[in-house]
Amino acid sequence: MAKPRSDLIDRLQYWALRLVSMLLHCWPVNANLRTACLLGDLAYLVDRKHRQRAIANLSRSFPEKSPDEIRQLARRSMREVFMLFVEVLFTARLIRIDTWARYVKLENFTQTLDLLLRGRGGLIMLSAHYGNFEILGYLLATLGFPTSSVARPLDNRYVSQWLFGVRQKRGQRIITKKGATTEVTEVLDQGGAVGFVADQNAGSKGIFVDFFGRKASTYKSIGLLAMEYNVPVVIGYARRIDDRFQFVIGAQDIIYPRDWQDEPDPLRYITQRYTKAIEDFIRKDPGQYWWVHRRWKTRPKGEAPEEYD
Repeated sequence: MAKPRSDLIDRLQYWALRLVSMLLHCWPVNANLRTACLLGDLAYLVDRKHRQRAIANLSRSFPEKSPDEIRQLARRSMREVFMLFVEVLFTARLIRIDTWARYVKLENFTQTLDLLLRGRGGLIMLSAHYGNFEILGYLLATLGFPTSSVARPLDNRYVSQWLFGVRQKRGQRIITKKGATTEVTEVLDQGGAVGFVADQNAGSKGIFVDFFGRKASTYKSIGLLAMEYNVPVVIGYARRIDDRFQFVIGAQDIIYPRDWQDEPDPLRYITQRYTKAIEDFIRKDPGQYWWVHRRWKTRPKGEAPEEYD
């Protein structure tokens, strides 16, 4: 049972973050990103648990890399949360219909735009905790494509409502994970686009597929939705350029209904293919992935737990 939260502490945390946000806007975004990198470096030094987890996950995923290369990637990875926080606060200010092209370059995105322009067909869009994954839905909403994204609310409801409000400023709709099934199916029933961050451990009820050479428990719901509604699945990314507020946004893969229709196990095919697409774009710049996640926590029956998981 979760420990009851203190409303006073939650309010104080909320106002402290609002104060931090106000102060951050006194400086250019890229100056704040440099500060975020320093905070990430500090976290790498003092947060032994997450540092070791990131190093362990990277070492298993890239056995060909030297210990020094692994440590550098782990350090970069721990900067990501701090950088994302800064970017979320500045996104509404900087990404507008008349300015977005200054900050975003689109690549391999023509087919995705075509699917969105058709409308009424339904579409599932996936990404991972990589780069600035939050900007994907925000940019599409800014460009006039109504999208809905599934997200877990933060434990502090005041902070959660504030950040959700920032993310929804241009028209993106945020669906909370609790009770998401009904709202997601309504979006797909109406032929809309719904987005997921699809790289977290799914526990004992997930389906095991390969991810960086190891079995990883992965949610079945995405594949089941794609099969039920017969809609394409787009796997996209937003890669940060040179630790600045500049991004390359693209589609790594698109899985069409025709691709799985003749497969003996369509659910496994869809799940493995989108997981492989996520792995492929992470490999292009591994330091932008959140290696501190316990992605491989749940193991197949009979397999011993991995250290640090």
